[in-house]
Amino acid sequence: MTLALFVALLVILAVAVSLITEAVKKFLQDAGVKYSANVVVLIISIIVGVGGTALVYLFMGIPYTPPNIVCMVLMAVAVWVGSMVGYDKVLQMLEQLKNLKLK
Repeated sequence: MTLALFVALLVILAVAVSLITEAVKKFLQDAGVKYSANVVVLIISIIVGVGGTALVYLFMGIPYTPPNIVCMVLMAVAVWVGSMVGYDKVLQMLEQLKNLKLK
């Protein structure tokens, strides 16, 4: 994966994650479900980051080699960080994950 492709995908996928996150948050609010917005962004970022990169690989004929698969994972992390607004949000997310209690 080239740097230009990585940056282009990062911008496009971060915008997509922001739009999808707002739709999911609206749906959850209407359903009366309690949720953590940061966890929602994380889950959507993983799905969109890995899935979007996989689709680009498929359409561009890029093989699924171990380095390219690592780039897919790194894209998910980059999209998540790009979707979060500032460093404070990342710290808040890590604190919420630390205090998360499984039911």
